[in-house]
Amino acid sequence: MKGQGVELLAELDRLAVMGVAEVLPRLPFLHRLRRRLVSLLDSGVVDLVIPVDYAGFNLPIARAARRRELPVLYYIAPKVWAWGARRIKQLAAYTNHLALILPFEAEALIRAGANATFVGHPLLETPASEPDRPTFCRRWGLDARRPILALLPGSRPQELRRHLSLFLKAGRLVQDRGGDVQLVLARAPSISPSAFPAVKVPVVDDARSLLAHSALALVKSGTATLEAALEATPCVTAYRTHPVTFALARRLLRVDRIALPNLIAGRDVMPEVLQNQATPDRLADFLLTLLAPDSTDRAEMITGFRGIRAELGEAGASARVAELAADLVEKS
Repeated sequence: MKGQGVELLAELDRLAVMGVAEVLPRLPFLHRLRRRLVSLLDSGVVDLVIPVDYAGFNLPIARAARRRELPVLYYIAPKVWAWGARRIKQLAAYTNHLALILPFEAEALIRAGANATFVGHPLLETPASEPDRPTFCRRWGLDARRPILALLPGSRPQELRRHLSLFLKAGRLVQDRGGDVQLVLARAPSISPSAFPAVKVPVVDDARSLLAHSALALVKSGTATLEAALEATPCVTAYRTHPVTFALARRLLRVDRIALPNLIAGRDVMPEVLQNQATPDRLADFLLTLLAPDSTDRAEMITGFRGIRAELGEAGASARVAELAADLVEKS
């Protein structure tokens, strides 16, 4: 958005926080920002409000907009299917339209009275930027003849603190146990290069291409798991968070899986290893099982990934959302 000339009132590094214990120190900043946005709604310069995900912050903004009779197009709906079912009715009441990116989200929202459309997933519009493996390996100083184990520890500082060392230790155990792989770290654009001091592992800033050219991957639970599925790269997903956040999540979650490919498939396509279960030994064991070319687990995972790709519809989500936005502005 910034690259397209959008005026930002807050940078992403101030907003990119998840959890309960993790968000508490940010509450004063978030309250100030919310008041500023509500004042902006009263200024008369706003024609359309497009909240994106982030329900705790965005739902009150959507409510404030509707009270001022401003149209609201909610893109990437909050995960009401996972927790916070009471928000389903709020979404229906506070929005003119919901643009959904997961195929199983629409039914409950429409039943609650929401005007909801499955627009497809935006990841279908962002394939690997470098499809040629030799070119990719030359660019990053990698050996094109050796398989790559991609490590994607996360796109938020709090995730990097909990996953970077864990992922590196797991990767080195794979190497020590006979896995002939080269370890490569993916750096998200939101993470500074200085966050990877002295790791002695190549760090690339093109995660999608890295996944496309990797034999397997160790991925922090989140959008990157779906990127791995779209590239048909066998992977293991792991997640660690603050103990308080994890304890609350176990009580509140209404689903028994968290990886997006598993949720879309309705079954365990990839291993999920969470919190204290996510040890270097356990992660390395899963990865070594997937590394063998004749691995049954590897073949079944790739087959499952192809089914997930089919579930996500056709590319063009951004254009469909733009059409919905233009229609709401015209009607208002």
